[in-house]
Amino acid sequence: MRVAHDILESPGYRGAVAIVQRLREAGFEAYVVGGAPRDLLLGVRPTDYDIATDARPERVRALFEKTIPVGQQFGVVLVLFDLPPEEPNDDPSTKPSRQYEVATFRSDGEYLDGRRPARVHFCSPRQDALRRDFTINALMFDPIKRRIIDFVGGRRDLRARRIRAVGDPDERFAEDHLRLVRAVRFAARFDFHIERRTLAAISRLAPLVTKVAAERLGAELIKMLTGPNGGKAMRLLSSTGLMAHLLPEMEATRGCQQPPNYHPEGDVFTHTCLMLDIAERPSPALALALLLHDVAKPPTQRHTPARIRFDGHCEMGAEMAGRICRRLKLPRAVTERVRYLVLNHLKIKDAPKMRPARLKRFFREEGFAELLELFRLDTLGSHGDLRPYKWCRKKLDELSREQIAPPPLITGRDLIAMGYAPGPIFKTILTAVETGQLEGQLTTADEARNFIRQTFSLTPERS
Repeated sequence: MRVAHDILESPGYRGAVAIVQRLREAGFEAYVVGGAPRDLLLGVRPTDYDIATDARPERVRALFEKTIPVGQQFGVVLVLFDLPPEEPNDDPSTKPSRQYEVATFRSDGEYLDGRRPARVHFCSPRQDALRRDFTINALMFDPIKRRIIDFVGGRRDLRARRIRAVGDPDERFAEDHLRLVRAVRFAARFDFHIERRTLAAISRLAPLVTKVAAERLGAELIKMLTGPNGGKAMRLLSSTGLMAHLLPEMEATRGCQQPPNYHPEGDVFTHTCLMLDIAERPSPALALALLLHDVAKPPTQRHTPARIRFDGHCEMGAEMAGRICRRLKLPRAVTERVRYLVLNHLKIKDAPKMRPARLKRFFREEGFAELLELFRLDTLGSHGDLRPYKWCRKKLDELSREQIAPPPLITGRDLIAMGYAPGPIFKTILTAVETGQLEGQLTTADEARNFIRQTFSLTPERS
């Protein structure tokens, strides 16, 4: 097969070739496996190169200088390989290392926990391919001869843009229940369809997803939402029944109608999927905020003579989003950012009416850039009126960083020198001075001191 020149010359690919060559020279079979052969056939540069071989773990460790036995009971060793220099004159002492997962060909024994086999048996390349999840991930690549080895019809499925389980889909999903969700992620990522028997098995076995560890589900959801076609992923999760078990709060948004003058696109679920479809590589926090920004609309929905209302959905939504993130055991920083974005996702439309000080403080809030992008996508997924977004962008272009966050005119030391006693009043005074500064009313330290003396009575300094 033909491999793109930029991939052939990439350090990751060259390192994989060198490891395979070393194993071959020692008399072993070795191939690149996993997602890399699939990506190479699609013309995409792989992010990882996993290698499968008939060498046992102890032989792999003997052949390579730097190894880590991460899963030796399953035949897996990490090889830390010094990559070839990028340029001929590069200092060899500074060349980077890359980790390659080198695993012995194996077939899996019985799965007792819906995740890992109780034992493995070392076997042939063909048997190794037959234990994998989907045919497009069960291909093997010989980087020396540059040819694909296909025991399961994965190449045919790639051409047909199809996700198909290897062998019996019920067995594959029973082995590792996370595969139910991974099938959806791959279908969305590559814009493929899921083969009929595989799709039927997902729908039938959807309740098993509740047995998957929360951390694994959270990681899979983040990959799904930050990749391409996030809306398609959500529609598939819902249509297969997975959403009802994984994110019942989002399943409740299906059929939750909105006022058509603001949301001509339809219900809350449709709106959310549209936003995810047009998002381009969002951060994990932004992706989750896109998903959850209207999660509280079903419980806050109220029909009035004028229109449908969702009073308080931002506040309730922030709380619900926080609970969902904690349930999925997502990092605290991500959870807090998601809560901030959901809580404030409507505030951009109020920005043109804000006083200069409030606006500048708003602009410098941590997370504001993501909040602005959330508003843009929220608007594009509904009525399309981007005027508040464009107004904010124009203001941000007009204001310098120093105008948004100017150095303070007065500090706590200055207040003490003026005779003020340290205490809670300091925060009040300094905030008032900064407000005057942001409004353009105070420009020098002397003006700030005069303002303070006129506004705040002098309290005796504590002895």
